[in-house]
Amino acid sequence: LSLHDALPICVMPKSIFKFGQCFSWVAFIAAAGYAAVQLLQVLNLPAWPTDEIAIYGFSLLIAAPFMLAMTALHRAMPEEKRLWSMAALLFSVLYAVYASLIYVVQLGTALPLAITGKPDPIFAVNRNSLFWAIDALAYIAMGISMLVAVPVFERGTWMRRFFLANGLYTPVIAFIYF
Repeated sequence: LSLHDALPICVMPKSIFKFGQCFSWVAFIAAAGYAAVQLLQVLNLPAWPTDEIAIYGFSLLIAAPFMLAMTALHRAMPEEKRLWSMAALLFSVLYAVYASLIYVVQLGTALPLAITGKPDPIFAVNRNSLFWAIDALAYIAMGISMLVAVPVFERGTWMRRFFLANGLYTPVIAFIYF
């Protein structure tokens, strides 16, 4: 069963399908890299700052490709499903903005300061910090994006179930963060 089978019957130019498929794979590979680094962190294998560079780097690499894949999904939808796909696209834009903000600041400012021995607590990513809240907003927006995209997929397809499961996990993410 392919992604194409999960989409409603519509005329979709091959270029849109390939665009979406390409960026979906990039986001997936970045998410797999993130998961691998998280596992390594739990095992205390990567040394600081390599672990943080990798985790923030992979997180940053998910954002734009996810948004571009959602753009292709919206473009591929027939008119009657475009309200849902547009809502999903808008929440994916919020996710990309929040995620890009936090991870660029961490990689470009916070970590270089910490590496030189001059960490600034304003850039901390820990419970009750500004960047913790921005990180939360990013993943809540991503979850909502996936949840509101559910109606665009055909009932009973693996893609619909995948988006639904990810979207329904959003309250757990919000609870963990807040």
